[in-house]
Amino acid sequence: MTISGRHPGSPAPIPTREELHQALVCRHTGAVQRHLSKAWVAMAGLGGLGSNIAIFLARIGVGHLHLIDFDRVDITNLNRQQYFIHQIGMAKTEALTDILLAINPYLTIRKDCVRVTRENVPELFRDDTYICEAFDVPENKAMLAEAVLEHFPEKYLIAASGMAGYGDSNSIRTRKISSHFYLCGDETAEVSEGHSLMAPRVALCAAHQANLVVELILKQAGTRGQGS
Repeated sequence: MTISGRHPGSPAPIPTREELHQALVCRHTGAVQRHLSKAWVAMAGLGGLGSNIAIFLARIGVGHLHLIDFDRVDITNLNRQQYFIHQIGMAKTEALTDILLAINPYLTIRKDCVRVTRENVPELFRDDTYICEAFDVPENKAMLAEAVLEHFPEKYLIAASGMAGYGDSNSIRTRKISSHFYLCGDETAEVSEGHSLMAPRVALCAAHQANLVVELILKQAGTRGQGS
């Protein structure tokens, strides 16, 4: 794909695919970037967790992102989700795609503006290697975990539980549940009055999920990095 022109409001020309790739190689090394560029990662839910995870992965050059959400951007999302005021009313799949392509216009992005159900999990996640659960509702989290473990025991599932409120950053952690199932969060903090979902702590949990995805990609590839 060839993209020409300039960024709106910027005198800088858009880098070529090769220029952007080499900039990432300069930071990450060629071996690491090669494996990141080949990976397929799904975000099930594009709210505070999913929008942050996708942006983290796009910035480091994970090449194939699968965006799944039936919802539209609402003004109440802006306290923690990576959308902008001018995107209110847009489908989250479309709004987040615009943001991601502004970061890296050479990403491969699959968009599914659908509600995830137990019935559509086998078709929806067929081509993904890593699945990030990023729902708000506990029942939906449990449904996805059960369906993925049933239909795709070989895929990696990175779920989240407990990121409401503020403070106590170090209580958010990553825990291995089984060989291909991980859980990020403090596993206790629930939404309540005065203890809502807020940008910093939600982003901390999303960063745990994205960081684990990177670790798993590179471990599978046999590339050893810090923390592996």
